[in-house]
Amino acid sequence: MALRNDQYDLIMREYSRRQSADRHILQQHEAKAYGLIPELMSIDRQIGAISAAQIRESLQSGKAADTGRLREQIAQLEQKRRSLLQQAGFPEDYLDMPAFCPACADTGYLEDGSRCSCFRQLEISLLYGQEHLSEVLAAETFDSFSLDWYRNEDIDSATGLSSRELAVKALQTAKSFTANFDDCFANLFFYGDTGVGKTFLSHCIAGELLKAGRSVLYFTSFELFDKMAGAAFDHDSSKEDDSILFDCDLLIIDDLGTELTNAFVSSRLFLCINERLAAKKPTVISTNLTLHDFSEVYSERTFSRIAGAYHMCKLIGKDIRIQKKLNGGN
Repeated sequence: MALRNDQYDLIMREYSRRQSADRHILQQHEAKAYGLIPELMSIDRQIGAISAAQIRESLQSGKAADTGRLREQIAQLEQKRRSLLQQAGFPEDYLDMPAFCPACADTGYLEDGSRCSCFRQLEISLLYGQEHLSEVLAAETFDSFSLDWYRNEDIDSATGLSSRELAVKALQTAKSFTANFDDCFANLFFYGDTGVGKTFLSHCIAGELLKAGRSVLYFTSFELFDKMAGAAFDHDSSKEDDSILFDCDLLIIDDLGTELTNAFVSSRLFLCINERLAAKKPTVISTNLTLHDFSEVYSERTFSRIAGAYHMCKLIGKDIRIQKKLNGGN
């Protein structure tokens, strides 16, 4: 599902909008800071004049400008500017150009010419219509994840741990996963009873990583295999679909096991898991199936790959959605 020209233009217009908003914020900061510290305007004009002089010198002489001298002069002025800002109670970067995505400065491209993760996320949203998740992710966060729904009286016979103890472990694991996302390659596998928080924790992870500027592709299992089936019969789009599926920073597959499982589904799931493991791209999977049933449905080979490379997080207890309804929706 490669981007059409009009779709690419739509994404670049979004970057243009962001850059315009960045400039507007900077202008507001300049007006406020210059009003309180008039010397700042003089410093910024000196920085601009030095840069312009060096460019003119380079053009007139046909030789490279003395960039070392330029950097030293500008560095001294910038240090003075930072000191004045701090003395007046402003952050030292108050007059730096702000950016929605600092990695690419809201251009969509990194210094090496590759597309930024934020471009990938805009591409994902455009191609897969994932904007509807924003409201859910805003509500379902780590801060709003409540342990009150998990009872110490409910004991898991396999582990000997209570529902609450398992929930505490799953929450800690999910938080650690997001906190160490850039430094430690890991994958998560949430399994257990229906309605006990597996999807909620997946939403928490997605929201945290999106805020951190990572590209996240979120699918229910039905949506994922429906897309894969469509791509399999569209030779023009399958390559790009696979690229996004395998290259996004995080792939989340929710409710695995609710789709109609067949040989195609099993083979595509194994391919997806294998490709992302090979590329060291993290994946989060949730399922209501028991480990035995999962192995039966998706093959021993697939389960073996997951068991060897994923952190297994079990959740048990009573359906939280039903508990909330019984409590009047609270």
